[in-house]
Order: sequence, then structure tokens, then C-alpha cells
Amino acid sequence: MRAMRILLPTVLGCPLLLLAIVNAQPTAPITIRAGHLIDGRGHEERNVVITVTADTITGIAPKDGAVTHDFARLTLLPGFIDTHVHILWHFGKDGRFDNRGETPEDRLEAGEENARVTVMNGFTTVQSVGEAMDVDLRKRLQDKGLPGPRLLTSVRQLNEYSGAPRGQRGAGGQPPAERALATPEQLRDAVREAKSAGADLIKLFASASIRDGGKQTMTDEQLQAACGEAKTLGLRTLVHAHSAASMRAATMAGCTQVEHGIFATPDVLQLMAAHGTYFDPNVGLVLQNYLQNKDKFLGIGNYTEEGFAAMEKAIPINVAMFKQALQTPNLKIVYGTDAVAGAHGRNIEEAVGRVQLGGQKPMDAITSLTSLSAESLHLQDQIGALAPGLHADIVAVDGDPLTDITALRRVVFVMHDGKILRADR
Repeated sequence: MRAMRILLPTVLGCPLLLLAIVNAQPTAPITIRAGHLIDGRGHEERNVVITVTADTITGIAPKDGAVTHDFARLTLLPGFIDTHVHILWHFGKDGRFDNRGETPEDRLEAGEENARVTVMNGFTTVQSVGEAMDVDLRKRLQDKGLPGPRLLTSVRQLNEYSGAPRGQRGAGGQPPAERALATPEQLRDAVREAKSAGADLIKLFASASIRDGGKQTMTDEQLQAACGEAKTLGLRTLVHAHSAASMRAATMAGCTQVEHGIFATPDVLQLMAAHGTYFDPNVGLVLQNYLQNKDKFLGIGNYTEEGFAAMEKAIPINVAMFKQALQTPNLKIVYGTDAVAGAHGRNIEEAVGRVQLGGQKPMDAITSLTSLSAESLHLQDQIGALAPGLHADIVAVDGDPLTDITALRRVVFVMHDGKILRADR
């Protein structure tokens, strides 16, 4: 007893030690009853209970009795994944995309809001491709404990000029008429610099924008150098490529994932399937969002009348391409939206479009949205499914998305890493 009288005041007199003891106590498990569970890997179950301990799913099994959250009338799914967003893009104080007069603080505050609406609508992991301030936003969300998705970033975007000197200024301080293409070694250096800056992946522009025709811009040799160096460094590569030629070049260079692909041909889709190249077509949100917000983009950069006409013309071409992609055996179609200003929080419209416009089976759309996208991020052992041992990223929706894909819009519960961010009921 005397020893206890000496020890107790010593412990209580040390706030840090007391805090450590409190934090070391086991967290009580949370139990969630699912009337309908879709596991993200192509399977479904009825009337099961998910057990969550700390940030991890520790069990899924039939269980009677009281639970922490009873969602017997809802459908539970893994947290959604978007492999292609621009999380900091937003409309400025004047409602336009040019963001004139903004400070870095203004930009980060806009990013906070984009992150909040994204996760509250079920997207617990996104990949932003990307700019350096993504890193600042990620740290800010973590340090301030703000709601937002798990955030991966490319930190910057590389193209056919990346790493090459800009050359001498022209007469009167004007830029030179032409800029020399980067050499393969200069591109390798640019990839190494991106990794040093904190990149989780490398983003490459292998073709022009759809607003400029989408032709191949990076040479085959440049793509081989950039994707080869990234692979050596253990980084994935995400390649913007609209034309069949640029898609072929990226695939043959061993790049990880091809984006967009509006002008894909059957033989190129088959080539990608044979090489295991992930494909992220964007058919349900990005072009539609640009057209819906035309007045906010028009006149900025290549957002011209001609550019908008090209995007409008591309929508049916895009849908036809997606239908062809669905008919390509073994093609790994992952989920990305290219969410820009005006699209954040509406990321699920891509899934709705893929099913309603493209004819994708709802279960396949959900698998793309979850486990297949997790695989493309090399995170399949952490996220993308409802299974013991994975992170507790759980979304509940009102309705059955296998019979009505729009049920994915009706998110009523979001858990991210074991923390409840949204609970409408």
C-alpha cells in the first residue's frame, strides 16, 4: 500500500505520461449493421454486421442483437476512389476560373472546401494531378483535423518540354517562337525532381487537350524515358492521352495508366488490355461540367468557343469509345473523373454516366469505383473493399445501386479511417 501511495502521485503529476496511458487504452469497437453490403470486389451480402476497431475493419459476419449503427434499410459499400481530380481548382471570388487577385491562403481555403464536399459525398481517397500546393493542402487537412479524403498527388505535370531550358528571350523580351523539346535525360531529371518534391506518382501530358485536337505531343522516346525512370524509382505514371497514337506510345513505354482516350481504337484498347495498362475514360462528368459552366471558363487560356464546340462534339464520341472499351476483354477500366472547378462533390456523376450512357453493369461500375482503382494505386491491401484488415472507409447509401445506380448519389453515412464524418440518420 505504501508503494502505491508513492507511485500514484508520481504518475498523476506527469500530464504527458497520463495522456499516454489514456491513449493506450483500447478503443471500443463500433458495429454497423448492413441490410445490404457490396464489398467492392464483386460480391454482396445481406444482413451482416461490420466490426470496426480503431481505423480498421476487424470483422464482417451475421450477428443478432444491438449494434452501434443500424443500417438495415441501407446499402453499405467501401469508400469511393477517384484516381483523377484537380482538388485545388475552383472558381474565384468573381465566379470565374482565372482566380485573379487570390493569395495562396485563398487557394488553400478553396481546397479545404473541395476536400470537404468530396469526402462528404463518399470519396475517401482521391488522386490529384496535380500541383505543388496539393502537398500543402494535405498537410493542412491533417494538421487541422479537417474533413477530407486520403490525398495522393503528382505535385506537378510533365510534358514534352519539362526539364529543357527555356532558351533566350526574343526581341523586346518576347518568348522564343519555339522551345526545344526535352531530351530523354532531361525528362528523367524532371521525374527525379518530382519524386524529391514529394510526388506519389508522375503525371504526363502525351497529347494535346481535346480542345486542341488531342494529337500526340510527347515523343515515343520521351515517354519511354519518363515512364522508365518513374518505374525505376517505384512511382506510377498517369498519362493524359486522347489520340490512339499517344495511347499506343504510352502503353508500349510501360506507363501505368492512360487517361481520357477519346479517340481510342479497338486495336489500341486490346493492346492496353494485353499489357495490363489501366484505362481511365472520363465520360460522365468532366466535359459536361465544362459545358454547364461555360460562362465561368470561356475566354481563359484555350477555353475558346472553338474549344467548347470540340468538347460538345466529343461527348457522343466518348460514349461510343467507352462502349467499345467495355467490350474489350481483360481491359482494366478504373474510376477517374478529372474533377475540376464546379465538379468537386459531384464525382459520382461519372459512375451514373458510365451506367446510364455507356451501358456498364452497375456491379462493374462499383468495382471500378473501389477495388480496381485501389489496385491501380497499389493500395489494394489497404483500401477499396469491405474486408477484415483493410482501412475502415465505409459509405452507406439510401437505395440499391445494383438496381438504381443513382442511389450512389444518396450518401447518408461516411466513415473514413474509422472516423465518422457524416451520419444523416
